[in-house]
Amino acid sequence: MGVHQNTLRVHFEAEDLARTRVQHTPDPLWETLLSLHLLQGGTGQPVFGEWRSWVRQRLDRSVGLLLTLAPPRGYSVDFLTPGAGATDLETGLDAVLSTPRSLLAADRTELAASRPLPSWAPSLAAGELDVLHELGDAVRRYFSVAVEPYWPAIVSQARADRLQRGEIVLDGGVEALLSTLHQQVRWQSPVLEIDYPVDQELRLGGRGLLLVPSLFCWQSPVTLLDAARQPVLVYPIDRRPGWFTGVTPIRSATALLGRTRAAVLDIICARPLVSTTEIAAELRISAAGASQHATVLRDSGLIVTDRAGGAARHRPTTFGSALLIVSAS
Repeated sequence: MGVHQNTLRVHFEAEDLARTRVQHTPDPLWETLLSLHLLQGGTGQPVFGEWRSWVRQRLDRSVGLLLTLAPPRGYSVDFLTPGAGATDLETGLDAVLSTPRSLLAADRTELAASRPLPSWAPSLAAGELDVLHELGDAVRRYFSVAVEPYWPAIVSQARADRLQRGEIVLDGGVEALLSTLHQQVRWQSPVLEIDYPVDQELRLGGRGLLLVPSLFCWQSPVTLLDAARQPVLVYPIDRRPGWFTGVTPIRSATALLGRTRAAVLDIICARPLVSTTEIAAELRISAAGASQHATVLRDSGLIVTDRAGGAARHRPTTFGSALLIVSAS
């Protein structure tokens, strides 16, 4: 028997395709939440390791409140990301702090089902103002350290992604946009299927879907648990090497990646959608070795992997191609 793959299924109606759109900038609250997830783990080390180390040294105790509400695995409270499409922190925080008590209580109950909560949790669920103000201050202080210094770079990369998505829509329509959103996504009209930590159904019911680009979204798109809230799907964008410092630290692809891995990237850039088997044959290495090199390149934001006909096929990101161009110059 095969292993069951958990799936998020987003069900579209005709009106939903017409009402699906890509937000023009990232959402500060989603970047806050998703960066909290990354801060607590060790995934994506080639991309986020330096950022993670720098941020951990500069946070104060107020982050503890946020870490409780946004654990690295499992459920994080929906009210931290209202899904209203806010593009500045204060507008988003106004929505967070105005969350109805019924939703605060429901989110607290959902979170408590998987982990013990501290003594302040009931006060937050009841909407007590002092705890809500403490939450707002904690978000502001965390954002100022972990996200705000890099906001121009995040916005720049998100806008580059949006331009590419726009070209896809012009060439193939919204269905082409959905089918190419991410390697974990499959468009099986009228359902968008996404590999996900849990099985979940999201029926849009004519409300449309807001697609939100994110630098801190890692490995797979993510949505809210509560299907009654505004439908939103946050998806990962390509990350420019060196995004943390704002400078691309590249002198030589071979020096940066190693000879074999640089050769793998070179093949992928020269032959987009080349398969792992074809890479292995061309470099005379094992398929397992080629797959491992591709995994490192993908985790570093240099390539994207799609599955077609049962084969893993690789294509360069904008920044993967730029790495070779800079190295050759």
